[in-house]
Amino acid sequence: MSSAWSWYVIVLVVLNIGGCVWLLWWTARRRPGDPKPEDTSHVWDGDVTEYNKPLPKWWINLFYITIVFSIGYLVWFPGFGSFAGTSGWTSAGAHDAEKARRDRQLEETFGVYADQPFERLAQDPAAMELGRSIFANTCAACHGSSAQGAPGYPNLTDATWNWGGDPDRILQSVLDGRQGVMPPLGTVLEGIGGDVAVTQAATYVRALRSEDIEATLRSDYMAARGKKYYDSLCIACHGPDGKGNQDLGAPDLTVRNTLYPNTLDSIRTTIIDGRHGVMPAHRDLLGETRARLVAAYVWSLSQSSATAAAQAPPERQ
Repeated sequence: MSSAWSWYVIVLVVLNIGGCVWLLWWTARRRPGDPKPEDTSHVWDGDVTEYNKPLPKWWINLFYITIVFSIGYLVWFPGFGSFAGTSGWTSAGAHDAEKARRDRQLEETFGVYADQPFERLAQDPAAMELGRSIFANTCAACHGSSAQGAPGYPNLTDATWNWGGDPDRILQSVLDGRQGVMPPLGTVLEGIGGDVAVTQAATYVRALRSEDIEATLRSDYMAARGKKYYDSLCIACHGPDGKGNQDLGAPDLTVRNTLYPNTLDSIRTTIIDGRHGVMPAHRDLLGETRARLVAAYVWSLSQSSATAAAQAPPERQ
């Protein structure tokens, strides 16, 4: 606060306190010629009389005590311009003290789970409840309250993981974040074979999800033509069989649980404009232990899904 503003505040405070004292004194005192408390000329309806009785002394003294208290408050706490107060109290200091107290409470709550293996955390109901709570507060905005994601946001309950689904990789994703970049290839393909080349490449990518890719290529001319574009532009990241590369975050193109809709128009958009997916880092926000708890919770969701799929009866042909 500049000295000009400080003096402005000081003058306002002094005028307000002085004005309250003067107003209290001026209105409470009796002047020569004032009628006695029981005498007045104000009478209505013959017997309704207005008296001129002053406020009780205890009421007046209570006002004076309030004024004295306000002066003491301004001496003890900051509020009188740039004067810091004799207590040394500041809102920033109070915030830091409260934060330190809360951090100690959190450390006591989460400290017992530090460095515990994921398998043990996943079998601990209390740990999973904490992980679920952290997920709801931090992750549900993107991945949904059920962790099943949305277009562009991965489903965390299935077995499809662009960056790997083992505990260490999930923990690394939570702590340090991820950035998946699919470069735009529309200009390149259109330069080679026009817009039809984009459609052919998209058709081949969609065909990778068929049960028999070779049979699909023999029966689908557009997919067969698109394979050469895939082999020249896409194979470096997604691999010759389209199963992706978890070190790069390149998706497995053979699965049906895709990050974006499995439609020809959506695949064409991906090829033409590219995609840029960002998972923000949470190391500073959550710390190691809370990140481990929420990562263990996410890992347990995919494990439950895998177990249910393994126990499900085979589909009838």
